Amino acid sequence: MLTAAAAAAPLAVAADASQAKKKKKSTDAAPGAAKTSAPAPGPTTIHVFSKPLQWLSYDGTAKLLAENGFGGIDYTVRAGGHVLPEKVREDLPRAVEAARKAGLKVEMITTDITDAREPHAEAVVKTAAQLGVKFYRLGVFKHDEKVGVYESLQKLKPVFKSLADLNQAHGIHGAIQNHAGNRVAAPLWDVFELVRDLDPRWLGLQYDIRHATVEGGQSWPVTLKLLHRWIRCTDLKDFKWVQSPGRAVIENVPIGEGIVNFDQYFKLVRELGIGGPTSVHFEYPPFERVAKPLSDAEKLKAFAAQMRRDLDAIKAFRAKQQLT
Repeated sequence: MLTAAAAAAPLAVAADASQAKKKKKSTDAAPGAAKTSAPAPGPTTIHVFSKPLQWLSYDGTAKLLAENGFGGIDYTVRAGGHVLPEKVREDLPRAVEAARKAGLKVEMITTDITDAREPHAEAVVKTAAQLGVKFYRLGVFKHDEKVGVYESLQKLKPVFKSLADLNQAHGIHGAIQNHAGNRVAAPLWDVFELVRDLDPRWLGLQYDIRHATVEGGQSWPVTLKLLHRWIRCTDLKDFKWVQSPGRAVIENVPIGEGIVNFDQYFKLVRELGIGGPTSVHFEYPPFERVAKPLSDAEKLKAFAAQMRRDLDAIKAFRAKQQLT
């Protein structure tokens, strides 16, 4: 005959197993990661990446974007950019003021910062934070071919930690962009290796669905789910493959005219609670690779028309998922 203790033993084992399973489930999502919740869903300000507009003044850039329905400017604050890092204290306030006078936000900027010890890194981060910028994109990171892929990531971990510390000191979020090609963050699993132990409030990923589709094909949702807690800002653009025998090249195209599955992407954005500003990148004619040079007046007319079409397409995709 079973004693009460013996009878209870299987139940206790089952309860322990259940608790262990729950604990494992909670830690499997992000081993060692800081327990900071993902950004809550909410209104997303659609910015424009200012790279193709650097021929315009700050006022001219703000005027063009405000007149065509955008909500913000993602200024390039880097070598050759709209704002030069060495002049950030003088010029970024002017750029932000021009945007705000036009009714636009500057919630995100693009930098080439790859180390907190770089000459202008702290000045850029501090100035941006003081002006109310919430997010900045980091520069490009390459693997060290001498030590290999895995050891390259291990060498970068202290660099990312120091960047996270710098960001925390100034109350701003820094993010590496996943960009297609032979570089760190192209496959996205490597980003998880770099950020898994970092607080998502201070350092994470600026998710680019175009580049994720290039490198991830049909598997990009896997890494999006893996990394969603570190995503506080995003990028939008589209592309198609142009094929010839034994070769395929990427051609950037307007939003909705390529192969990026925006319906699936925005569905996951809603389900995963990914929030924060988004930056639209214009990297196709008439913004780049034009057949003949355009006058400034021709540029303004052509740019405005295409920008409105892309904005309308983005709003339609977001509306399908009831995203504001």
